[in-house]
Amino acid sequence: MNITAPKPSNQPQKSTFRLIVTNLTFWVLIAIIAGILLGHFSPANGVKMEILGAKFIALIKLFIGPIIFLTIVLGISGMGNLKKVGRIGIKALGYFEVVSTVALAIGVAVAYFFKPGKIDKSSLTLGDASQYTTNAAEHFSWLQFFLSNFTLQVLLAAIVCGIALNFYKKREQTILVLERFSNVVFLGLKYVMYLAPVGAFGGMAYTIGKFGLQTLIPLGKLMLCVYLTMALFVFLILGSILRYYKIRILSVLKYIKEELLLVLGTSSSEAALPSIMVKLEQMGCSKSVVGLVIPTGYSFNLDGTSIYLSMSVIFLAQLYDVHLSFFEILSVIGILMITSKGAAGVTGSGFIVLASTLTALHKIPVEGLAFLLGVDKFMSEARAITNLIGNTVATIIISKTERDFTELNLDPVVEE
Repeated sequence: MNITAPKPSNQPQKSTFRLIVTNLTFWVLIAIIAGILLGHFSPANGVKMEILGAKFIALIKLFIGPIIFLTIVLGISGMGNLKKVGRIGIKALGYFEVVSTVALAIGVAVAYFFKPGKIDKSSLTLGDASQYTTNAAEHFSWLQFFLSNFTLQVLLAAIVCGIALNFYKKREQTILVLERFSNVVFLGLKYVMYLAPVGAFGGMAYTIGKFGLQTLIPLGKLMLCVYLTMALFVFLILGSILRYYKIRILSVLKYIKEELLLVLGTSSSEAALPSIMVKLEQMGCSKSVVGLVIPTGYSFNLDGTSIYLSMSVIFLAQLYDVHLSFFEILSVIGILMITSKGAAGVTGSGFIVLASTLTALHKIPVEGLAFLLGVDKFMSEARAITNLIGNTVATIIISKTERDFTELNLDPVVEE
């Protein structure tokens, strides 16, 4: 992965073929295709590849804590203005709430327009949703959310340490030590990212082998609606926000294409968290903004998840011919504005949030989740990619509003 900014060189230019075969994006794409083929034509062997994807994500997760901690501590200690820390945090949380609410509303609107739930239930495969519906009546707990969210824990610890470092007598010496350690961590990440094709291959082979492409047919309309809605959100909503700051969404997507492919292959936005922080700093966002916005966004700015949750509620209402009044639709959005924050960082938590929301409404059978289990894995890629793009855009916007965006470091493909 190119995690260092490109520099002018007097060396002869590489041939097109060599540029392609030495590009990590090419190999990740090849790995995804190979994974799909293996999973489809040899499902048993495809399922066995799960260990490759799981081990790669586990390896990446080892870097998440140190990178978040070091980036935030160095960013805050180098800011020299603690008021700015609070301002960035408040601004980021406000942005997250507005944009994720728009995402929820778009999910509801598209589901009502295309009516993906107007299908015959008898053609659908039932999964076992008992593990998600058993405790559906439990109320959302911010304490439990914090205790189960490693990213949020590291974020809080880093903010406290960064603020404390500003008052430490040996601040300069400590910063030098942390910077050296940071260089070592990022160098390690650079080499680990060369394993990205292996992780993408394993993740995709397992998904196709385990669930099979044939499971997409009965719920194909819902799948199409989810992908269409997320595309509309990315290009229309996020694209318009970026356009206001004279940045093209396509250019941003091109800049983070390696991370997008990695998320597509592994179905996990966490797999790209460390490298996206590096990319955003290279793009021109300040270390302090990247350090505060990205980790917070991974907990509070789940645009793709918000779209999926709101569409799923309406889908199940249509499937069971349950009419929801305008007030009840607003209630769905209101409930999900809070509970969707609990869908971060824990496998299966999206279903738990859905079950809690359905229980709160008292109109849609919670057992309906069983219809979504088979196809959910194929929609997780769209959720993860949209979450990644949403947090990338949020970081750029906060940097712009803070006038903390170094135009000189910006790759010319991003700025118009």
